[in-house]
Amino acid sequence: MPAHAKDLVQHLASFVAETTYAGTPPEAAETAKKSILDTFGVILAASGTEPAVHGLVDLVKESAGRPESSILAFGGKAPAMMAALANGAMAHCLDFDDQTPWGQHASSSIVPAAFAVAERLGGVTGQDMIAAVAAGQDIFARLRCNVTWKKDWNLSSVMGVFAATAAAGRVLGLSQEQMVSAFGIATMQSSGVMELVAGTGGDVRGMYAGFSAKGAVLAALLAARGVTGVPTVLEGEFGFFKTYFADYDRDAILNGLGRKFEGAGTLYKLWPTVGTAHSHIHAIIELLNENGLHLDEVKQIRLHVGDYHDLMCRPLQERRAPATLVDAKFSLPFLVAVAAVHRGVKVSHFTTESLKDRRVLAVAQKVVTVSDPTLDWKLELPPGRVELEMIDGRKFQKVGSGVPGNSEAPLTWDTIGQKFRDCASASVRPLEADQVIAAEHLARHLESAADVVELVRLLAPPN
Repeated sequence: MPAHAKDLVQHLASFVAETTYAGTPPEAAETAKKSILDTFGVILAASGTEPAVHGLVDLVKESAGRPESSILAFGGKAPAMMAALANGAMAHCLDFDDQTPWGQHASSSIVPAAFAVAERLGGVTGQDMIAAVAAGQDIFARLRCNVTWKKDWNLSSVMGVFAATAAAGRVLGLSQEQMVSAFGIATMQSSGVMELVAGTGGDVRGMYAGFSAKGAVLAALLAARGVTGVPTVLEGEFGFFKTYFADYDRDAILNGLGRKFEGAGTLYKLWPTVGTAHSHIHAIIELLNENGLHLDEVKQIRLHVGDYHDLMCRPLQERRAPATLVDAKFSLPFLVAVAAVHRGVKVSHFTTESLKDRRVLAVAQKVVTVSDPTLDWKLELPPGRVELEMIDGRKFQKVGSGVPGNSEAPLTWDTIGQKFRDCASASVRPLEADQVIAAEHLARHLESAADVVELVRLLAPPN
């Protein structure tokens, strides 16, 4: 940090406090609305397809407290912090939530936190919610692409709590000074090691966004009550950047702040799996379809992998036959096998029964890996290359480019709407068709909403 310069937290806090809907670029506003609809859809799907969330939701309901904010899909209300925990956990546990072009997930922390606070507060307009979400997405993207990541800390939760705090603070109308404090308080919830993501076994990998969403609500509410944070929390001698990263680009983080909203580049997933697997998934589907190949003709499937791909392949036998639904979405050999068998990947392909699908497991046994350092994850999501060796000796190879949902083939409103409807159909509590249609319409036109709680009411049963 240059001598006598203000800590970055001061700049970010000013940006959040001053962000308005009118000053939000149209593309960033559209992105915010898409992310709200997309995140709510994924939450609904998770409620009915991921058994692990039931224990967390049960605990939230058991703890009870002041009924401020809704638990989506399951119904009932809890204090805003706890509703954010429950909804945030569901928002990421299918790995179906949106991501930046460089990976990692912002909206699964931002949206649950912002809506929990909005419901507690009441009377938050759609325009204010859009501005809040867009501000949080911008901060997340700026931080994500301008740090030197050593792949040790989980960036989605380490940075997600700041993005969600920005959104929650903007919903509350915090001043610049209060936002500085909120960011400082949020550092107490900025955590998460990569072993939680890369290791096998356990359920928490899928739920981490709940913790950053809860921490954000806590930080914003404490700041609103006058609790202060350290004003050098990001760039101080023992601050955020020195603790977590080898280096960061201060000038790039500040470049265009308040004018260009980097979150406008948010990407939406067509497939409910970790984003770094999508290129291999796309490649195997295209190889089979374009060449008219049958799986019983395939002798071996070679996945060319970089460093992060390799994490999803070790230990290989466990990744071929994952034991949990959470592990399945992060196991590249299994995911490629699912895509090969079904020529696509859907939420319905991840059930306790589907983990035992003999067709998928048989194909997964044919998967081997080939190390390729040129595919290491540096900033942009790395491509994947798949090679098929047939029983008759023929070989086919393809790099997965033009992946649906990536920057070169972004999902449209119509596709995101269809995804929302598909996700809603998997909710733990079935929704009426008119509810789903109304929710989609309201999200697409959220700038006209007098109170965003209207959207929540469509998707949260009263009890």
